Amino acid sequence: MNSSQLRVALVLATCIVGGTALAEDGVSDGKIVFGQVAALQGPAQALGQGMRQGILAAFEAANRGGRISGRTLELRSMDDGYEPEKTIEATKRMLDEDKVFALVGAVGTPTSKAGQPIATAAKVPFIGPFTGAEFLRNPYNRYVVNIRSSYFQETEAWIDHLVKDLAISKIAIFYQDDAFGLAGLEGVQRAMSKRNMSLVAVGTFKRNTTAVKSALLDIMKAQPEAVVTVAPYKPVAEFIKLAHQVKMQAVFVPSPSSDRIRSRKSLATRARV
Repeated sequence: MNSSQLRVALVLATCIVGGTALAEDGVSDGKIVFGQVAALQGPAQALGQGMRQGILAAFEAANRGGRISGRTLELRSMDDGYEPEKTIEATKRMLDEDKVFALVGAVGTPTSKAGQPIATAAKVPFIGPFTGAEFLRNPYNRYVVNIRSSYFQETEAWIDHLVKDLAISKIAIFYQDDAFGLAGLEGVQRAMSKRNMSLVAVGTFKRNTTAVKSALLDIMKAQPEAVVTVAPYKPVAEFIKLAHQVKMQAVFVPSPSSDRIRSRKSLATRARV
């Protein structure tokens, strides 16, 4: 989440709080309290910590620049280790004990899938989750504010570029075996089906691990020209490192959660290994 995207969330807060009574949870005469439940420890901690640092920077800028409706913004964060069970517990604590006005900066599809329904049931805004999952977009939910593209949009861009610009036809996928990976898999399959294509190989691994050797072996057998990845940064890095070691010849496409697509040009310069 960059500063421009965070400003969108702050504008939302301004609009909602503008007519909110002081009795509203998380809103007092002098401040608005937001809660974050994200991976602050464990294998995916860099994502959660990065989100937290960005939110804190944006809040500080807003507080210096005149506040929101005369109130300062405060962030309270709790770790879920990128595990849905912990997300549920932490989200309930944020709502029941901390009484936050809104949740912001969640990290991950499986964790958002666990936490968002709790927030929605409590009529608490769920702002800027770091996921492109379709369930946060369709059907429309007035309490969910998305500030990034969907996985379907991202995977369509991947496949369009690989096929149209690089003339690649043999595509494999490496994905995390959970809601996040399956959402990316569905997006890739949709994009390929539009072009009367199908994946040549599939490799999966378990969440919060870097046990990717079996996935690499499954994919290598098909000798793909490109491998799209739907996984956090550590397993993607391990997968590509091992692919280098066995001299696998392919274009590697970054995962939505490990390296957002910035442009066609940036994707085109991904090295073959």
